[in-house]
Amino acid sequence: MADIKVYTSNTCVFCKAAKQYFNENNIEFTEMNIDENPDAVEYLVSKGYRGVPVISIDGEDIVGFDKAAIEAKLA
Repeated sequence: MADIKVYTSNTCVFCKAAKQYFNENNIEFTEMNIDENPDAVEYLVSKGYRGVPVISIDGEDIVGFDKAAIEAKLA
């Protein structure tokens, strides 16, 4: 099983879509909310990312909710 982390914020529409996608497809993930978790902010800043969602699958980051890239990585 893949190790999936979804970096989100409370107001991000694309973050909600990403979480809904994983839930509807019964794919387990860990939510890392930047509004509630300073470590999540630190991770994104250290990688040079300025927005969410960032979806980390087995350590490989996908910036934005890119369903095709997610499905390719999980295949």
